[in-house]
Amino acid sequence: MSRGHAVSDMRISSGVPGFDELVDGGLLPQRLYVVSGPPGSGKTTFSSQFITQGAKQGDNCLYVTMHETKEELMQDMAGFDFGFDKAMQSDAVQFLNLVTESGKRTITQFGHEGGLTNRLVAFLDSNDIDRAVIDSTMLLQHFFSDANQEITGFLSALKQTDTTIILISEMTDPSAYSDEHYLAHGVIFFHNYLESGGMTRGIQVIKMRGTAIDCDIRRISFSDSGLMVHTDEKIQS
Repeated sequence: MSRGHAVSDMRISSGVPGFDELVDGGLLPQRLYVVSGPPGSGKTTFSSQFITQGAKQGDNCLYVTMHETKEELMQDMAGFDFGFDKAMQSDAVQFLNLVTESGKRTITQFGHEGGLTNRLVAFLDSNDIDRAVIDSTMLLQHFFSDANQEITGFLSALKQTDTTIILISEMTDPSAYSDEHYLAHGVIFFHNYLESGGMTRGIQVIKMRGTAIDCDIRRISFSDSGLMVHTDEKIQS
């Protein structure tokens, strides 16, 4: 994908069936989106479908983590057939684990000054990254001594790149806004409701600049094809 182009009303597909319908046909490019929710709610699957869609379209993609290896992530997604394994093994996707020695060496190539912020931004720019996933905000707390102040600078710097970025956040309360929610262009929240009939899962677009949205919670489900949003099924919270 060509770089340096002006942001327009062009939308890019999330790769998640049903979701694009909630956000005027897709995500606006070159923006920062926070995907929040409790553990096991679908954040990683959503993000993996986002990266896979980019790889299918020929985008340069990056998956940044400190939680697990590339093999573990692929194993986590092995139950789905939306093509994540093929994408991760292609030239379109780079994987960066910032706590491994190889990950540290890779990121250190992009300078010693300014810590993670400058290095990651330089990596995105130098590699012409179109789509990136950063998993997760806990990663930032690990790297920043003054978390609040430095995270603000980190997110502000990410917003200046030409990359469409998903930042995964382990938030469990959609009403408890944090710095990343205020600074992001968009906030997507996953819900889990434990009811007598079992677990009900939902997705809610809380904020999306430049996009007409409603804030209803829509039901989601998982199948062999991955995560799907049922746009015609509202969940009463």
